[in-house]
Formats: sequence, structure tokens, C-alpha cells
Amino acid sequence: MSIEQQKPVIGFTCGDLNGIGMELIIKALSSGSIMDLCTPVVFASAKSINFYRKSMPDINFVYNTTKEFNKLSTKQVNLYNCWEEEVAINPGILNETGGKYALISLQEGVKALKGGQIHALVTAPIHKKNIQSERFKYTGHTPYLKNEFNAPDVAMMMVADNMRVALLTEHIPVSEIAKHVTKENIISKLRIINGSLQKDFGIDKPRIAVLGLNPHAGDDGLVGTEEETIIKPAIKDAKHGMMVFGPYSADAFFARGSHEKFDVVLAMYHDQGLIPFKSLAAGEGVNYTAGLGVVRTSPDHGTAFDIAGKGVADCSSFFAAIFEAIDICRRRMGYEAARQNPLKKMSARLFANTVDERIEEAEG
Repeated sequence: MSIEQQKPVIGFTCGDLNGIGMELIIKALSSGSIMDLCTPVVFASAKSINFYRKSMPDINFVYNTTKEFNKLSTKQVNLYNCWEEEVAINPGILNETGGKYALISLQEGVKALKGGQIHALVTAPIHKKNIQSERFKYTGHTPYLKNEFNAPDVAMMMVADNMRVALLTEHIPVSEIAKHVTKENIISKLRIINGSLQKDFGIDKPRIAVLGLNPHAGDDGLVGTEEETIIKPAIKDAKHGMMVFGPYSADAFFARGSHEKFDVVLAMYHDQGLIPFKSLAAGEGVNYTAGLGVVRTSPDHGTAFDIAGKGVADCSSFFAAIFEAIDICRRRMGYEAARQNPLKKMSARLFANTVDERIEEAEG
């Protein structure tokens, strides 16, 4: 994205057709202030949008249908029509249809991201079971995107105004967590999140906290040895190029507010990191895929079948995902410009200030 191009093109996948994804998209993108910040492209179908738009008559949602990225409207939402056939939409129902078209939308969004037609992708929630097929054999967006972009490794990073939490392991059974806690995996994740904090979040010298695997971080080997034999040696080696601290006992770490002293916390497994994150992020968390090479964000919740189609879905996390995608595009531009010449660096800062003001106005 050039310095002169102040409005990034942001793609949106629809998620499970029977979940709240389309409602979130319609609600969020009906805000006029969003158009000042980016050029949205929704990967879905006109019929699916119209289905949910009818259930929200009070929302004025206007869109431009196109199949040509060089003819995107900068004044209204763009719909990239991914399918033409009639699709039975049943809000709140878990079925193969919801998963099938969620995958079609995701594939088209990824294709556009690979081709450089969009600068970032915001993915609405999928249901991990009903999206399974010959073309999708993954436990979620993160491993799918890792494979699609041939990334050696990536990190799921949950982001909010008051904290960031990255995961060493993601969607794996609890019984298998320990075997994935290796020195190599820890150092790999630390390098990814350290680089991401510098490039994507503008933090020159990130402070990273690492949690232990066992209760009380092993109590010096009394209730587990992974801290002594694996985690501490990994932290020691990582300290040569990064500011890494720990391992900390997970139960007391968040309760005492220790996370506020660090730029990110590396948790050993899913619930260890996400339970405190979702409790403290006040419903405005964002799932960001660090190390991917491209920008992808998502709200920090699921398909919410229980409220789908009722028009009551809360857009807070989805809004946060949009703003974070825009902001990361801006920060990456500043990061690259800062390594070129002083004049471009100054222009990047001016653009960054402009985006910050626009975001404050939109949120206000």
C-alpha cells in the first residue's frame, strides 16, 4: 500500500451463512464513518445480503455489485458476488449449507488477498465442524491461512486495547498439549510475535511475558518439569535478541494485573490465554494472525447460532476487527517507510495521525 493511498481496501468474508456474520457485516458497514476509513469488499452474494437486510429494516445498507477490483466504489460497500444460485438460509441452524458457502466466501477472499486486490481480510465466524470438507481439513481459520500462504509458522494473537495474548498451541485436545510444548515451538512463536509487535503494532522493543504450563509454573519441578527443562531454556535463548520474561504462574498473573506490564503474553494453550482475555477484553477483542505476511483479523467470538437472524448481535468486536485491520495496514506502511528515507517517514506519520483522528471520530 503506497503512502498516497490513504484508504486501504478491506475484504470481508461472510462466515457461516446461518450464523451472525452477515448481520455483523450489514450493521458495521452501514456506518458512514467506515467509508471514510476504508473501501469495503464483501465476499458473499446479493441474495444472502438481501435476506438479512430484510430482517433489519431500520438499517440503511446500500452496496455496489462488482466482479472487477479496478472498478470498486469508494463511496459505498462493494459486493463481490461469489455465487448466483438460490441458497436456503436458516438462521441458527447448523447444517452443511452454512459451511459450504462460508468456505466459498473464504476462498474468494484469500484469492483476492493473495492477488493484492485487497490490503486486509476481516473474517466473520465459521463453525469449525460444518465447514469440514475435502477442501477444508483444518481446525479453524489460522491453520488454513498458514497453509494457503505457505507460512513456516504463525501465531494466533488476541488483541484488545488493554492487553494482547498469543497462543503457543491452539485448537488441540488438552491431552496433547504437553507434547507440543517444545523449546523449538516456543522460540518460533516468540520470534513471530516479537516481529509482529514491531512491524504491525509499532513497538520497537516489545516486552513479552511467557506463562508456565503447569500449576504455579511447576513449583520448581514439584508439579511438573516442563518449566525447568523446556520453557526456561527457551526463554534464556530468546533473551539474546528479545525482551522475554517468565515463566509466570498463569492463575496469579492476570489476577494481579501483571499483563499490564507487558506488550504481549504467550500462553501455552487455548483456554489458559483466552479465558482471561475474553474476561478482560470487555467484548472488544480481535483475533489477529501474526506472522502470516498479510493482514487478517476476526472478531473474538463464534457464530452465535442462538441469536442469529434476530438482529441483536453486538458489533463491538467486529468493529474492533475492522479498525485493527486498518490500523495494522497503516502501521506496516509506516514501518516500511521508516526504513526508506526521512521524507517518506514524515509522510507516513502524517497519514498515521489522519487515520487515528478518523478512528476516534468513528468510535465517538
